[in-house]
Amino acid sequence: QVQLVESGGASVQAGGSLRLSCAASGYTYTHTFMGWFRQAPGKEREGVAAIYTGARSTYYADSVKGRFTISQDNAKNTLLLQMNSLKPEDTAMYYCAAGGSLRRSWSSHESYNYWGQGTQVTVSS
Repeated sequence: QVQLVESGGASVQAGGSLRLSCAASGYTYTHTFMGWFRQAPGKEREGVAAIYTGARSTYYADSVKGRFTISQDNAKNTLLLQMNSLKPEDTAMYYCAAGGSLRRSWSSHESYNYWGQGTQVTVSS
C-alpha cells in the first residue's frame, strides 16, 4: 500500500526558506511523475514542481522557477522541495503526489494516483 507523508510546513516571513519532505512508502514505480501541488483557500489545486523518476528531469510552475528546487533522495525514498525567497502568495496547503502518468502534463493533478495529506505553508509579509 502506497503512503505519502509530508512534513516541513511552517509559518515564515517573506523572503524566508522552507524545505518540504515527502516520505514515500510502498512506492517503487519508475517512469512516472512525482510532484508537489498546492492549494490556497478558494483556489484550484495547482502544480508547483515535479520530477520524472526515470530520468530525474524536473519541471516547475513559472511562479516558482528560480526559487524552488525539487529533488529526490532514492536512498531514503523521499521527495524534497526546497523553497527559497518565499512570498505571501506561496501560502497554501502543499501536497505530495506520485504515480503521475507521462501521457499527461506533469501539472495535471488528475493523472496522479497517490496523494499525501498535505502540509501547511504560511508566508507573512
